Amino acid sequence: MLAACSKSEGPVRASSGSEPAPAKAAEGTISIQGAGATFPYPLYSKWVAVYQKEHPRVEVNYQSIGSGGGIKQILEKTVDFGASDAPMNDGEMAKAQGKILHVPMTLGAVVLAYNLPDVAGLKLTPETVAGIYLGEIKTWNDPKIAADNPDLKLPGDAISVAYRSDGSGTTAVFTDYLAAVSPAWKEKVGAGKSVKFPVGMGAKGNEGVAGQVKTTPGSIGYIELAYAKQTGLSFATLKNAAGKFVEPSLESISAAGAGFVASMPDDMRKNIVNPSGDAAYPISAFTYILVYAEMPDGEKSKALVDFLWWALHDGQKVGADLNYAALPPEVVTKAEAALKSITVGGKSVL
Repeated sequence: MLAACSKSEGPVRASSGSEPAPAKAAEGTISIQGAGATFPYPLYSKWVAVYQKEHPRVEVNYQSIGSGGGIKQILEKTVDFGASDAPMNDGEMAKAQGKILHVPMTLGAVVLAYNLPDVAGLKLTPETVAGIYLGEIKTWNDPKIAADNPDLKLPGDAISVAYRSDGSGTTAVFTDYLAAVSPAWKEKVGAGKSVKFPVGMGAKGNEGVAGQVKTTPGSIGYIELAYAKQTGLSFATLKNAAGKFVEPSLESISAAGAGFVASMPDDMRKNIVNPSGDAAYPISAFTYILVYAEMPDGEKSKALVDFLWWALHDGQKVGADLNYAALPPEVVTKAEAALKSITVGGKSVL
């Protein structure tokens, strides 16, 4: 059996808790444990379901606990792989019990989901997004929002802000973006997997923020596109670095990734931040699998690397249905090289 591990029902709901539960593998199966980002959980669940049909002896158990949890678990070696939307920083890398590789798996988008039943097609600029999350823009009919939405009838309701309460790669991507577009945000709040938000209420996981927005009229929250789509939430069109209002879509996410390829470092530890290009969606992100370059178990390591190799190739084909964009070919080549460098006892796994 191959399964994504979740204590909750539904295709996009992450399991709770900070410790991956040990899987009870049937005799003869290879059990692989992973934990981390909620951002790619819908896609990883799909990959697991598809892969099991061809490889019934391999069981992949993935707990969606947030990027911070995934980094913590891979550093402690309590999982076979971690997952994070935010690349590990130098301080985190220094704590590792060996070299950790960042293998990009897919491209997604962080969207601003909102709950205004009578408002469709909301447009937001970088300045208004920062203003809302700084607590400076307090109502939906604020002149700064109204100026970019002259055709919409905006209510005078107070804006209820939602954010992630857990260590989150989605938060790292979102705050990295805000720090890039707003000097005030950079100075007062900064960027990272956990920051002190000036206003709002926290919720755990992408699914938690999505649920909070869905049940709170007048609210806004940042979540991965797949969660917005699957929960039926409205989301804003954002103004990008080229001054164009762009909707999050497979095309605009791919445009963001393609524009970033030239500046991607060899270790691939870098966020896509407000990329150039008329068609680029401004808050796009790679999400990473974190694995040790030297692994201890030959059979399990081979099974894990084979699964990741499949995900980089055949797995890319199923992402579109869940609103994840395929990796650019140049990034796939870099990811292949990372997987080929994994060893057991100094010998290549592949």
